[in-house]
Amino acid sequence: MNKIYESDVEQMVIETLESQGYSYLTPEDQEVERPDLSEVVLKGRLKSAIDELNPNIPEHAREHAFRQVLAFPNQNLIENNEMFHRMLTEGVPVEYQKNGNTVGDSVQIVDFENPTKNNLVVTNQFTVHQNHVIKRPDVVILVNGLPLVVVELKNPTDENATTKKAFTQLGNYKTAIPSLFFYNGLLVASDGLDAKAGSLTAGWSRFMNWKTVDGVKEDGVTVPQIDTLIRGMLRPDIMLDLIKQFTVFEKNKKEDSKTGQIQIEIVKKIAAYHQYHAVNRAIESTKEAAKETGSRKAGVVWHTQGSGKSLSMVFYAGKVVLGLDNPTVVVITDRNDLDDQLFETFANCKQLLRQEPVQAESRSNLKELLKTSGGGIVFTTIQKFAPEDGASEHELLTSRKNIIVVADEAHRSQYGFGAKTRETENGIETRYGNAKYLRDALPNASFIGFTGTPIEGEDKSTPAVFGNYIDVYDISQAVEDGATVRIYYESRLAKVHLRDEEKEKLDAEVESITEGEESTAKEKAKAKWTQLEAIVGHKDR
Repeated sequence: MNKIYESDVEQMVIETLESQGYSYLTPEDQEVERPDLSEVVLKGRLKSAIDELNPNIPEHAREHAFRQVLAFPNQNLIENNEMFHRMLTEGVPVEYQKNGNTVGDSVQIVDFENPTKNNLVVTNQFTVHQNHVIKRPDVVILVNGLPLVVVELKNPTDENATTKKAFTQLGNYKTAIPSLFFYNGLLVASDGLDAKAGSLTAGWSRFMNWKTVDGVKEDGVTVPQIDTLIRGMLRPDIMLDLIKQFTVFEKNKKEDSKTGQIQIEIVKKIAAYHQYHAVNRAIESTKEAAKETGSRKAGVVWHTQGSGKSLSMVFYAGKVVLGLDNPTVVVITDRNDLDDQLFETFANCKQLLRQEPVQAESRSNLKELLKTSGGGIVFTTIQKFAPEDGASEHELLTSRKNIIVVADEAHRSQYGFGAKTRETENGIETRYGNAKYLRDALPNASFIGFTGTPIEGEDKSTPAVFGNYIDVYDISQAVEDGATVRIYYESRLAKVHLRDEEKEKLDAEVESITEGEESTAKEKAKAKWTQLEAIVGHKDR
């Protein structure tokens, strides 16, 4: 048996990347293009790309943009990376004179719409000389001369050379040659078989496998994960889509326990494979649902608790505002605390959303926020759609078709269609479920649900409002991927003391949850509670 060397693994990775559309550049050739090894950008390729992508912008403005991409205000790695990411995804801001007026414009440095039209290069042994230190990352992917991906490899036949050690080596590079990582979009660590990818700030636990090439079928254990990752994640269109639409920089406040000073911590997050493919499927489903003759039911995404559901909703919102006709996205929860939590997540990702989300403070404020002709991300609770006392329906808020309603936790307790009657001082009053009130207020909106728990087979309201499942990522998948920890249950009988008024409250809750359901469904729900009461109920003797 022939011994496998690390150079053999490099060669395999390079050949697989070549099959994905990259051109190989030898170490000698790429060093000719950057004779100063302290520099990490292939300047000639970057300059050519800027000129080609921006023919209508004056040359001096293009030159100014070129210099901006190469200059950074300080040596803070993550701040510089965030600044470059903004230039990469939004364009480099420039000004120039046109017809006697100062014009603001953006210079594009990568063609995201036509990925294969970019200058796509893979090279190895990328020597960087900085701070009296020389380092050579194994494989680097450059797009238009910009080093967007760094891959560190270890020998699969060396039991001491693990994927985690490759990850550790990437950390060493970030310290020794930080300027290479100012431009970084993705990091990959591999032992030649196993492979994990992560962001610039991700710890080892957040480096994840990429388990599918087509987003439908997961590769089996007989397929090397490095092969799946290259073909499924590093394909130019997917890689650039991940960087542009599935990358966020979250800012969290941290207090120093000793000094009491507040510091802002920037955390860069990139979608895992299940988030990436689910969101893209959701976008396509939404486009179909929102067509002139569409059903308005985009479907349901079920991603188990702890697998990044809230962030998936952010990725979805960021992409849907670009994919449709400038829609207004209405995000609905059923509790104020959940509304606040989800709003904070979205607010922390406003760079990806390219706008500031807003929270509706009241029914009247919600109405004002929806008066626009398009655009905006509005947060509200489901209760704001309930009609005023005495009214049988909610007033029309807008008849626009470019409204996308995104519901967090899409369950029938929030969205029942059915009617029920109750006796009041003014006579018999008919009340409907919240789904009807939503439809009254937004009759032409399209609906999509995100949930962390499975929807019961008996639940007819959820499919009626949202449609069928778009994507499922259950607890077993999440545990296997390390996205969430395994849950252990200990069977224990708990005694529950319920006063009569508490039982009446529970009965009313069951009635509310099953509003509009057939009588058999109601009886089944009540039977479940009766059975539970018989098992755990307890009366003082």
